[in-house]
Amino acid sequence: MATNNPTKERIQKLKSEYDARRKGKDSLLIMVDEVEIPEVVYNSNAIENSTLTLKETEKILLEMEVSRDVSVREVFEAKNLARVAGYVRNKSQETEINKETILLLHQMLIGGIDDGIAGRFRGKNEYVRVGTHIAPAPEHVERMMEAILLEYSSDLSAYFLDKIARFHLDFETIHPFNDGNGRIGRVLINFQLLRFGFPGVIIRNREKKDYYQAFGDYREGKNTRTMEKILALAILESFHKRIAYLKGEAIISLADYVRKHQKSAPAVSNAARRQKIPAFREKGVWKIAESFKYE
Repeated sequence: MATNNPTKERIQKLKSEYDARRKGKDSLLIMVDEVEIPEVVYNSNAIENSTLTLKETEKILLEMEVSRDVSVREVFEAKNLARVAGYVRNKSQETEINKETILLLHQMLIGGIDDGIAGRFRGKNEYVRVGTHIAPAPEHVERMMEAILLEYSSDLSAYFLDKIARFHLDFETIHPFNDGNGRIGRVLINFQLLRFGFPGVIIRNREKKDYYQAFGDYREGKNTRTMEKILALAILESFHKRIAYLKGEAIISLADYVRKHQKSAPAVSNAARRQKIPAFREKGVWKIAESFKYE
């Protein structure tokens, strides 16, 4: 399946506005990206069942003391993933996605946590599963990774979002590493988006049910639509956030917006989730430009 034309048109319209408004404001966009890193780290680790809250993740990344005892592993996972996210943001324009880059990112993510498996694919007798999905045997991993990388790089006709969605579904189905597959896979989504000139996105823990459903749909019927929809909504939200900052808008919470304009809270919230209005989340709170006119 493929992303529908109305969605493509919405994405293209926002990208054109984003590209026009970003000129001379790269420092602002860097700031937005940097402030977003704790959310990226928190959500990706939470999907993998990390117990850290967003506030704890922020404190760890700022080298501040956390009020409870947390495992050394979770501290390393937060710091390492933040480092990987920053590296991708700074280096994505230098090289196309390839095996060497994927292994380097995995080394950065798992190094210091489990050096025996960091920076390499699964080897002999190293089997993994995700829920009820048993990943392919290790002897097939290298060949399968080469195949999806070749398919991704050689397919010049597919829509960029469809390519990224399919690659992510294939990558997570292969599960090439002993640990860190989900976090590396989501990092690669942003690597790929940045290569296409798009801002990064956040795959959120609150939408984990839909995210996991996308893998089930793909494994059962090769249906890529669910993942394409997840990425499309994430891209729209990322654009809405950055354009609001680039326009210098006064930004308020969606709850305040509803009260101020006396709108239906369920209707506005639903429109935000479906990205029918230019709303976006910061630290899990829906926000919007104060001047937006809701029809």
